[in-house]
Order: sequence, then C-alpha cells, then structure tokens
Amino acid sequence: MGFHRIWLDRDQQQYSDQALVIQALENKAAYASLVRRYEAPLLRYIARVMRDDFGSAQKLLMEVFIKTYIYLNEYDDSIPFSSWIYRIAHDEIADYLPRSKNDLSAVTTDDDTASLTAIAEALGLKEQDGQVHTTSEEVRAAVDQLDVRWRNVIVLKFFEEKTDEEMADILRLPIRSIVPLLSEATEKLKIHLKKS
Repeated sequence: MGFHRIWLDRDQQQYSDQALVIQALENKAAYASLVRRYEAPLLRYIARVMRDDFGSAQKLLMEVFIKTYIYLNEYDDSIPFSSWIYRIAHDEIADYLPRSKNDLSAVTTDDDTASLTAIAEALGLKEQDGQVHTTSEEVRAAVDQLDVRWRNVIVLKFFEEKTDEEMADILRLPIRSIVPLLSEATEKLKIHLKKS
C-alpha cells in the first residue's frame, strides 16, 4: 500500500493543477496531491500576513483546504487554480483578523531577507553608494505596522512574487486597480519606515 501511494504521488506531480482538480472531484488522492503542492506556500503566505503567528496560520490553512475541497465543484478554470486557492486563503485571513486579538511581533527569517531588501530597493531606499541602509528588521517592522489591506498587497507582491494579474484574481479586483493599490501600499510603507 505504501508503494502504491509513493507511485501515485510521483505520477500526480506531472499533472497540472487543473488536471488534479478534475481528478480530485472523483479521487481524494488527487486532492491530497493538491494539498501537498500548496501546503508550504500557503502556510508561508498566511503566516506572513498574520505577522508570523504560526499557530493561527496552521489553523487557517486547515480551513483553507477544507473550504477548497467543499467548493471544488465551483472552481472556474478561467483563472489559475493557484490564484483561486490564494483567494480562499485571503478571505480566511480577512475573516479571522477582525476576531483576533493577536498582535505578535514578527521574526525575520533568512528566506525573508532577500524579499525585504527588494522592498527597500523598490521604495527607492538605495543610497548613492548603491547600498540599502535600511535594515531587513526595519522593513519587516514597517510591513507589520501596515493595516492588513496594505500588508497583504506587499506580501503578495514581494514575498509571494505574484504578478499583477494573479493579485487581481486573488483580491477580486480589476487589473487596472493593482498598480495604484500597490503604489498606495508602498507609500504607506514609506511613511512607517520614516517613523522608525
């Protein structure tokens, strides 16, 4: 039985998300492959927006996968499955945060350092010598101070490296609104960075 599961997992790695969705409607093993495919990136996304509250992030991740399975019949393949499942995660975070009293300070990981440096560069914080003099910790603290709406946009763009189209799908916004929204979020971030 263990050998069969390993073979099935390897076999299903070659399938697209859409093919696995079609299979998952009839076979739970195919859905398990989707869960394994998205578990790590979704947990990372949720935890970053939740200011590294991993306990709550893991609970929300479970809710995301339950809702995804429940609504799998309603998946519209005109948008990528990744955008659809991130949208569900986004909605779960939005529902959870107003109820939550958690306001944990975040810890910067090595994985985040490159993203935080990219944020500093995108904000024009490079000095004439080409170095970024804003530390990763300062950028992370500023991101954490943002309202969840702006924090979510920053996390999707810089940490999850989503395209404007993907962000529009996830946030359920017209594509034309993403650039102004990102601009607004980065301006809010600059204000927080100037305060620190």
